[in-house]
Amino acid sequence: MSFDPGMLHNNGHTAYATNGTGPGIRETGVVEKLLTSYGFIQCSERQARLFFHCSQYNGNLQELKIGDDVEFEVSSDRRTGKPIAVKLLKIKPEVLPEERISGQVVSAIPVHLDGKSAPGQVPTGSVCYERNGEVFYLTYTPDDVEGNIHLDTGDKVSFYMETNKHTGAVSARNIQLVKKKQMRCQGVVCATKEAFGFIERADVVKEIFFHYSEFKGDLEALQAGDDVEFTIKDRNGKEVATDVRLLPQGTVIFEDISIEQFEGTVVKVIPKVPTKNQNDPLPGRISARIGFTDKELPFGEKDTKSKVTLLEGDHIQFNISTDRRDKLERSTNIDILPDTFNFTKETREMDMLSAQRNHAVRIKKLPKGTVSFHTQSEQRFVGVVEKEVVATPNKNTSPTKTKEKEAEEGVIAYEDCGVKLTVPYHTKDLEGGGYPQVGDKVEFSINEVKRTGQQSAVSIRVLNRNASNAKRLHGFVATLKDNFGFIETANHDQEIFFHYSEMCGDLENLELGDTVEYTLSKGKGNKVSAEKVTKVAAVNGIGEDVGATVMMGKVIRPLRSVDPSQTEYQGLIEVTEEGCTVKTLDDIDPTLFGCSGGTKGQNYPFGIMGMANKADCLQKGELVKFQVCTVAQTGQKMACNVVPQRRAMVECVKDQFGFITYEVGESKKLFFHVKEVQDGLELQTGDEVEFSVVLNQRTGKCSACNVRRVSEGPKPVVTPRPDRLVNRLKSITLDDASAPRLVIVRQPRGPDNSKGFNVERKTRQPGVID
Repeated sequence: MSFDPGMLHNNGHTAYATNGTGPGIRETGVVEKLLTSYGFIQCSERQARLFFHCSQYNGNLQELKIGDDVEFEVSSDRRTGKPIAVKLLKIKPEVLPEERISGQVVSAIPVHLDGKSAPGQVPTGSVCYERNGEVFYLTYTPDDVEGNIHLDTGDKVSFYMETNKHTGAVSARNIQLVKKKQMRCQGVVCATKEAFGFIERADVVKEIFFHYSEFKGDLEALQAGDDVEFTIKDRNGKEVATDVRLLPQGTVIFEDISIEQFEGTVVKVIPKVPTKNQNDPLPGRISARIGFTDKELPFGEKDTKSKVTLLEGDHIQFNISTDRRDKLERSTNIDILPDTFNFTKETREMDMLSAQRNHAVRIKKLPKGTVSFHTQSEQRFVGVVEKEVVATPNKNTSPTKTKEKEAEEGVIAYEDCGVKLTVPYHTKDLEGGGYPQVGDKVEFSINEVKRTGQQSAVSIRVLNRNASNAKRLHGFVATLKDNFGFIETANHDQEIFFHYSEMCGDLENLELGDTVEYTLSKGKGNKVSAEKVTKVAAVNGIGEDVGATVMMGKVIRPLRSVDPSQTEYQGLIEVTEEGCTVKTLDDIDPTLFGCSGGTKGQNYPFGIMGMANKADCLQKGELVKFQVCTVAQTGQKMACNVVPQRRAMVECVKDQFGFITYEVGESKKLFFHVKEVQDGLELQTGDEVEFSVVLNQRTGKCSACNVRRVSEGPKPVVTPRPDRLVNRLKSITLDDASAPRLVIVRQPRGPDNSKGFNVERKTRQPGVID
């Protein structure tokens, strides 16, 4: 719209009159929009919105703003014929003759607008006041504040209320500051009692009381040393801390510690028993030359770095701490210099740290090995075991639970310079895997305790076994239970019971298939068991003659450890297909047969040492591939390197475990954990896998391990939408007037009259449809 202001002064318009000939009638209105050179007025007496040019305003245009009441005449634009407002005058607002109202600033006027406010738009703030238990909010502008001061949120103020007669909006005018909001203080909690505590202030050297009801946070987590902020209020003439809140650790700093280290001398130590009149928290004194001045600095109990007992005359190094509140200097991080013991006259002793009644002070660490409580003879002695070490049995001991208790000491008899002597020994001083027995010839050194003169044999090595001792047999660990196990004999045809109390050595290192040495004995009921079981170096457990032919077979009888109801220990495999001569077991394809070597229908026994995986649990009816070996002692042919051929489908996979469709005992599903899947693959339902079966000795349940995916199962097919649903979606139109609709009734508005909420966290805003 083009506008020529000269036309208004040169008969460019015609004023409206009651009779058409007299002067124009004055009307009132409110400035609704204000731009650089023109604006619009909303009439008060009628529903009309009139244009006006800024040249028609009679007054300082800088003082005119949106919402001001104005008086004007109505004229018409000569070119367009539309009504416009001319001869504008600002009407002073009418202040209600009321008492001043006390309130508080809720939202302060922004100090920096950064050019975000539109021309003619004045920034506003809000105050609140209380009447009859209700809180009311009013807006205000910078012109409404007396004294040209800036109000902050929380300031106490007084003001008048003003109602705009045209719009009905109520606002605050003639605002006076009553009391500024008190600044927040910081400190550190120094003491906590049953229902209250004390805070050491960071602004002055003083403590302040606070009640737990004033703490805003988790009271259970509050403890001495926490950094807090608070507000100080007067109650009954005393200062107390209110609105106490936690701060991040390290926010409050009381002192500055120098980077440079200084050296000095202790001139006064902290008394061990404080006197009744002692109120000085820093009773110690250090003399040092700092710069060109001799200074005497105080220190307290917490200022020693190594917690060492200080004596007068000690040479020390330290840092200087300066309190930010009162600039008090003190010594801290105090540490004794290594050369201080060269100047003191104290008596020093050497010893190793131990639990004793004497109290050691001023401890200095020496190189490792400097202090020794024992002396060991260089000479080696030869003697005969007179008494064996007797272990203290523990019925609940198992390889996966507790360690062995200390055993009763044994005795060795020997001669030194023609004199017959005896010396005790312990199992920890034995060398080699075997345990000496009565009559065995041994070689050893003698260890003597300096303080008591007590002697014992160390570095013991067995030279010759006593021929009269019971025959020692070799076997292999076949089963491990909670507190007992079974040993497979060297002929692989029987199993021998043994209790963990008869095990000589560390039970935690005992595993299935380990080679052991033992002695047979008969107990109650004429039952045979193994005694003095000792783990020895591994021997060839499957025989020396191992055939190169790999055959396929089926387990027709499992090991007794798998089926305890059977009387035979050995398992039995029946050859189902003739084998092939290969270099390794992995070279054979289980789907290809017809090679020469095996005899179909022939049976071969097997034991624990015949299993390729000693922990594998072979079930009756499982297919296996194996080789045949000959036992050297008996000439019997047995199956060895037995590897099960298991393939099955994954039935389901949960979060960390799954089940395989495979029958084991009475269960038709086999459990497996995802950590047992090789190569870190994620199995899906329907995948074909190979696996091993292990038996949990405690629960008696089987599970799969070493799970390897052979082939992937069929991928799930996405089912298309039914035709009825597709046709229904096509028939729906968004423009249908009869369809239900959501309509926003009101827009959200914040306490400062702004749209929406200025909240950083994500919350649902009232009045907004997600």
